[in-house]
Amino acid sequence: MSTGISSLKKSNSSILGHIGALICVLMWGTSFVSTKALLDIVNMQPVEIFIYRFILAYILIALLKPSKLFCQNLRDEFLLMLCGILSGSIYFLAENFALRYTSTANVSLLTSTSPLVTTLIVGILYKAERPGSGLVIGSIVAMFGVACVIFNSSFSLEVNPLGDMLALAASLSWAIYSIILRKLNANYDVWFITRKTFFYGIITALPFVFLEPVQSPMAILTNPVAIGNILFLGLGASLIGFMLWAETVKKVGAIKANNYMYLQSIVTLIAAAIVLSEPVTIIGILGILLILGGLWLGDFLTRRQKATR
Repeated sequence: MSTGISSLKKSNSSILGHIGALICVLMWGTSFVSTKALLDIVNMQPVEIFIYRFILAYILIALLKPSKLFCQNLRDEFLLMLCGILSGSIYFLAENFALRYTSTANVSLLTSTSPLVTTLIVGILYKAERPGSGLVIGSIVAMFGVACVIFNSSFSLEVNPLGDMLALAASLSWAIYSIILRKLNANYDVWFITRKTFFYGIITALPFVFLEPVQSPMAILTNPVAIGNILFLGLGASLIGFMLWAETVKKVGAIKANNYMYLQSIVTLIAAAIVLSEPVTIIGILGILLILGGLWLGDFLTRRQKATR
C-alpha cells in the first residue's frame, strides 16, 4: 500500500515538473521578443536589461521569502556563485550581446543546442545516466525542427563569429548551470537558490555597466514600453521562471528539463508573429511538427528500450 502511495506521489511530482518546464519555456521564448523590443525600440544596452530585470526579481524574492544569507558551507556558496555567473551574467549578457552582433535567427538556433550539450555533459559525468539511442535520435529530429523554425522566413544565416560564439557560450553556460542546480536542490529550497543566483548574477554583471553609456533610471521609468517589458522580464521570465526551473530540475532531472528548451523556438516564432507581425511559413510549421515529433519519439523510444530490458 505504502509503495503504491509513494509511486503516485512520484508520478504527481513528475507531472508538476513537466508543467513547470512548459511554463518556463513559454515565458523564456517570449522573452526573446521582449528583449529585442528593449534593444531596438527603447535603445537600452544589454547589460541594462539584465541588471534591471534581476534587481527587480531579487528585491521581490527577498521581500516575499526572507531567509538566511549564506549556505551551509563554502563549497555550496561557491556552487551558488557559479549558478549566478553561469545563468545570470554569462548567459544573459552573452545572449543579449549576441542579439546585437548577429541575427536573432542565429541566437535562437545556437542557444537551442543547450539540451544536447546538457545530455552530453551528464553522459560524461554520470555513467548511469548516459543517454540511450532513443533520446539521441529524438534530440536530432527536434534539432532539425529548431532549424526549420529559425529558417521560417529565410534560408540564409548571417555569419558573425563574435555573435555566434557568444550564443554558443550562453548555451554551454545554461547547460552547466542546470547540472550544478541538481546538486544544490538536495539541500536548499528554490527560494534560497533563486535569491542567491540573482544576487551573484547582479554582482558579477555590475562592472559591465561602466563599459558603455546607459540611460538614466528616470528615462526608463517614464517609458511605457520599457516598463512593460522590464516588468515581464523581471517578474515572469526571471522570478517565476527561475523558481519554476529549479523545481523542474529537482522533479524531472537536468536532461528531461532541458529537452523542453527545444520548444523555446516555437514560442519565439508564435510570439514574433503576434507581436512583430512576422510571417509563419510552411517551413516554420514543418519545424513545429518536427520539434514536437522529436520530443515524442525520444520519449517513446526510451520507454520501449526500458521495457525490453
